[in-house]
Amino acid sequence: MLRLTWVQPEDLLGHELRQAAEDGREARAIAARWKAAGGCEAPARAGASPQRASRYLRLLAEDLLDELADLPSRTAQDEPTELERIRALCPRWPGRPDDARPPAPHRARPPAAAPARLEAAWLGRAVGCLLGKPVEKLPLDAVRALARSAGNWPLDGYFTARGVPGPLLDAHPWNRRSASTSLAENIDGMPEDDDLNYPLLNLLLLQRHGTDFTTADVARLWLDELPPGRAFTAERIALRNLLCGVEPPHTARHRNPFREWIGALIRADVHGWTNPGDPAAAAEQAHRDACLTHTANGVYAAMFTAAVIAAAATGAQDVHACLRTGLTVVPPRSRLFRAVEHAVRLAEEHPGPDGFDTVVDELHATHRAYHWVHAVPNTALVAAALTHADGDFTRSVRGAVAGGLDTDSAGATAGGVAALLAGDPAALPDHWTAPLKNRLATSVADFNGVGFDALAHLTWSLTHREASRP
Repeated sequence: MLRLTWVQPEDLLGHELRQAAEDGREARAIAARWKAAGGCEAPARAGASPQRASRYLRLLAEDLLDELADLPSRTAQDEPTELERIRALCPRWPGRPDDARPPAPHRARPPAAAPARLEAAWLGRAVGCLLGKPVEKLPLDAVRALARSAGNWPLDGYFTARGVPGPLLDAHPWNRRSASTSLAENIDGMPEDDDLNYPLLNLLLLQRHGTDFTTADVARLWLDELPPGRAFTAERIALRNLLCGVEPPHTARHRNPFREWIGALIRADVHGWTNPGDPAAAAEQAHRDACLTHTANGVYAAMFTAAVIAAAATGAQDVHACLRTGLTVVPPRSRLFRAVEHAVRLAEEHPGPDGFDTVVDELHATHRAYHWVHAVPNTALVAAALTHADGDFTRSVRGAVAGGLDTDSAGATAGGVAALLAGDPAALPDHWTAPLKNRLATSVADFNGVGFDALAHLTWSLTHREASRP
């Protein structure tokens, strides 16, 4: 029996009830109706429950999803999705690089990040993703136990099955999609992953439409180039909605309980790389991309990440300044803003090699009500890892993956930022980058087998083209 993940109405309903609790909708009556009818809670870690629901339950789930969508939210004023309303709530919204200069007919943007810096960023993103792939979906205690049993804690290399006791592997098996390509003994180049597919899609987006692309342009590109089986959570729902005739930005809301999860965040890097020194432009680009699939905190996570990366791309700021810049594009009364501030403070209060475990435990306790793929705890974890590591590459990816949430996505984002700040592929430890063999597998367009050096030059050419425009 085929149980397609992330789209079954009977599974979506439980996630939407959780989302309602998070954004301040009163859904107890609907939850009671669902429970009384025999409906189940959302799958805790997987994308689909093991058995198909009855036709009655499926139809009821669809009706209740629509009823939930009509409930008023208590957080709507503080957590808007529209860009102008977001900007109005951000008192420190960053100025554009040319705001203080006198008018000029051909004013250039800040210089594009050098290809070497961009190659480091691509590599760092891949390393962090690859490190997290085998333990994706595993709980925090399993991540720690698997690493410790192999003598790899704190994480200083890729996960391995060598030396891990059989009973431990039986209790906590590796991610079934990833073990054959991402354990240390199996790595042969960078395997395909959505955390790398989306940056590739955004290169195509900028090639075809430039920085003035619209959300509809993103939708058309996905329909042309993104296999539905390679999309998950909010992205898979958005593709389903497009095929059912739902247009953006309604694609982000219609029966989409994953609209504040991590999907938009993992698409943000290219928007930062191609706007060096211009976090406002990076955030605005990320917003147009994110609104196809996400709302509120899911959008803010992408904007925050893009702004952090734009600040880092010039090489002129340290990681702490970059994180502060990222918060200037997030509404200060939003859950994401408060979570990042809290995470950074925790990381500062618990320094030293043993301190980060305490940070992670505190973050898990604080955000225990959220799903492990939600944008709020994952963005907080990335900010904490970068802060605690003071920008160091190995410590950054180690912390983001060891945090035990969306391990590959958090690792990818933290690795990309830390490597961008490192500035050169040679600055990244060889034991991380050598197994990638300068080769990326993907199902996106004609990129399969592409080298990270080639991707860096393509990214640079797009950035340089935009920077040269009058």
